[in-house]
Parts: sequence; structure tokens; C-alpha cells
Amino acid sequence: MTSSPDSPTADDIDDLARRAQAGDSDALGALLAAVRPRTLRVCQGVLPYTPDAEDACQEALLNVATKIGSWGGRGRFTTWLHVVAVNSARTTYRRMRNQAVAADPQEHGPLAEKPDPRTTSVIAGTRLDLLEAMEAIERDHPQYVEPLLLRDVYGMAYDEIAELVGAPLGTIKAQIHHGRKLARPLLRGEE
Repeated sequence: MTSSPDSPTADDIDDLARRAQAGDSDALGALLAAVRPRTLRVCQGVLPYTPDAEDACQEALLNVATKIGSWGGRGRFTTWLHVVAVNSARTTYRRMRNQAVAADPQEHGPLAEKPDPRTTSVIAGTRLDLLEAMEAIERDHPQYVEPLLLRDVYGMAYDEIAELVGAPLGTIKAQIHHGRKLARPLLRGEE
């Protein structure tokens, strides 16, 4: 590797990923260690409560370890990793939402006016509107969700998204445009 172990380059990460795909377990371990901080940052973009993001990060790294063969090697490994991390964060959110039980305010006393973001899970309200909007769109228009999240939440370039999902650039731009039109009323609470 040409850079320090704390900051491998994209080429270093791609090299580790290729070696890991070929069955090199040492390379897989090094790859997982190298991409963990990036993976956690992506998960924190969806789940800002640190324990929730860490759960999603672990799930993402497990997916990387078990499904590294599905990385096609055409684009950067980190681009593929980004999608794996976003999907893991969304899966973690869904699992948490499904496990959440509405609390009876009479049983526990009145709730605080505004939850403390340092101690409040995503289920209690942070980013809930965005994730709920994506869930609603996904029910009827699943093709819009991934490109929309990759562009508007993570700021990926249109051409990177097109390469990653294997669709023409014009199709990706149209999906993002239509996804935004569907998301706006949901985020404003107009449904």
C-alpha cells in the first residue's frame, strides 16, 4: 500500500477488495478495518444517534464480508460500499421502527417538549420524516429511492450513480427528478 494505514487511498482500497474477492482473508480484514470509518459516517448520515449508526455499520461490514463477490470491480469499491452502507442503515431503521412500541404518556408522565438529540434514537424523531418519505415512495416507486438518496442525501454525482446502478445517465436524472416530486409533499406533510 502506498499510503499510511490510517488513510488508504481509493486505489489501495480497490486493491484490498480485489485481493479479498480472490479469497485473501488478511486482505479482507485489512479492507474492513480501512473502510469502517467511512461506513460509519455514511450510516450516521441516515441514523445520527451513534448506537443506531454503529449497529448499521456492523451490518454493512458483515454484508461487505459475505457479499464482496457482488462488487463488479467496474467502479470504485467505495462507491459500492456506499450503497451497502446506505441500505444497511435503512434496514436498521426499518427493524427499529418495527420493534418500537408506542409509549403511553399516561403511564410514564408527560414527555419532554423537545427530545435531546444526544440521547434520542432515530425512532424518536430525528430524520424520521426523510426515512418515512423514502419508505412511502418505495412502496409504489422503488426505482426512485436509491438514486434519490445517493444524489440528494449523499451528494454523489449523476454519472457515478448511473454507473453504480447500471442505468443510463438520462434515466438516473429522470428517476431523481420524479423522486423529488414525490418526496416534496411527503416532507411537507401534505400526503
